[in-house]
This record gives sequence, C-alpha cells and structure tokens, in this order.
Amino acid sequence: MARPSKYPRELRERAVRAVAESIAEGRYPSEFEAIRTIAAKFGIGSPETLRKWVRQAKVDGGARPGKTTQELTEIRELKKENAELRRANEILKAASAFFAAELDRPPKY
Repeated sequence: MARPSKYPRELRERAVRAVAESIAEGRYPSEFEAIRTIAAKFGIGSPETLRKWVRQAKVDGGARPGKTTQELTEIRELKKENAELRRANEILKAASAFFAAELDRPPKY
C-alpha cells in the first residue's frame, strides 16, 4: 500500500496554481525561479517536489504529453489486481497438483 502524501491535496493545488499565475503574470524571470520561490513560501521541502506537481498538472490539463493522474492510478490498480490474480493462480496450480497426486495413489484397503 502506498504511503499517504506528506502534503494535503489542497496545498498541492494552491502551490501549482500559484506557480501558474506567477508565470502568467511575469513575476519571475523563469519557471525555475517561480517554483523555487513558491516552494519555499509554501513550506515544501524541495523545489523538485513542486516541479513534479506542476508537470503533472500540465499533463492532466492536456498541455503536455504523458499519462494523466487518472491513467496512472488505473495502471497501478491493474498491476495490483494482476499480481493478486497471479498469486491465486499459483495457489490453484499447487492445489491441482496436490489433488492430482492424491488421485494417482493406489487405494488403502
């Protein structure tokens, strides 16, 4: 199970929105400066964290190619289900082999 996020969803959304607004208004000379300053202002440990959020928000908005958050979530769930089904299949194979061996034994009278 994935660990819960250190930052609440509302904080992430506000920080991403603040970066987008500051870039649109031209308050910073580069996106990097905006991200670095806003990450410090919001108490985000690393500017890289905020940069990832901004990139993912652009993907989710269709402004950048890549897998959306919804697609990533679906892939994660499908991988988990696939692993669970593989385990169940292995258990069934083992049980099948066990019972097949039981049927091959001569009866005890």
